[in-house]
Amino acid sequence: MYEGVIQHLIDELGRLPGVGPKGAQRIAFYLLAADPADVRGLAAALIEMTERVRFCKTCGNVAEAEECRICRDTRRDPTIICVVEDPKDVAAVEKIREFRGRYHVLGGAISPIDGVGPDDLRVKELMTRLADGVVTELILATNPNLEGEATATYIARLVKHMDVRVTRPASG
Repeated sequence: MYEGVIQHLIDELGRLPGVGPKGAQRIAFYLLAADPADVRGLAAALIEMTERVRFCKTCGNVAEAEECRICRDTRRDPTIICVVEDPKDVAAVEKIREFRGRYHVLGGAISPIDGVGPDDLRVKELMTRLADGVVTELILATNPNLEGEATATYIARLVKHMDVRVTRPASG
């Protein structure tokens, strides 16, 4: 519809989750009218994120070092692991300020329709973390939808033979 740089920007913005063609066009024209220093700041933040942010080698949460701040925190209870689908779920649990254990981010949920199976998730890494016997409770905080329930059920069956209490947060 537009030409050159502006259409390229609209196309790129439209690839973001939750941003459709009209939303992408609105954002592009907002940025076009914005203070150039603000736009440069946004661009710099995006570049800095791609260069500095990675996934924690232990839990899979976002981090700027080998391990995230939660895994490095010695005050956290290493006997409890809360299993979540995505890093944004860690942020949601942390916002409540009640949980003092550790996390494990799966990187999604089992979804045969989308071609996502257990091997596509960080399930093996979770089993490795459980192997040393330190963890006594596993909280399966996957989303309360079909995929999240299937993932929680799968993990619960995997750890059934281990001496680990498996719980699921209430929802509703």
